Amino acid sequence: MAKRSRKSPKSQAAIHGYVVVTFADDQDQARDYESLLKVNEVPVQITEQQDQMGNSEIAVMVPEEYLDEAHVIIESQDAYDDFYDLAIDEEDDTDFDSDIFEEDF
Repeated sequence: MAKRSRKSPKSQAAIHGYVVVTFADDQDQARDYESLLKVNEVPVQITEQQDQMGNSEIAVMVPEEYLDEAHVIIESQDAYDDFYDLAIDEEDDTDFDSDIFEEDF
């Protein structure tokens, strides 16, 4: 007798045709990606999967025909975030009390 999956057919159909666009570090990041893709009218599903080592991974998935668009959207957002993180770090490094502005008398 063949073993049946415990997943309902509806949940399997919801993911059928979807491919992984990225893996999120945590649920918050997954929800951020989901919101970003939905704002850009890209259908998205979030699933937790087990890798070969038994570790849990959070997959952000889109229909295959949206894969390229989703990559561009996510990479653009990541580049935007990196740019502003760098700008904030540089602001923190600026020291206006440095010796450059002091004159020796």
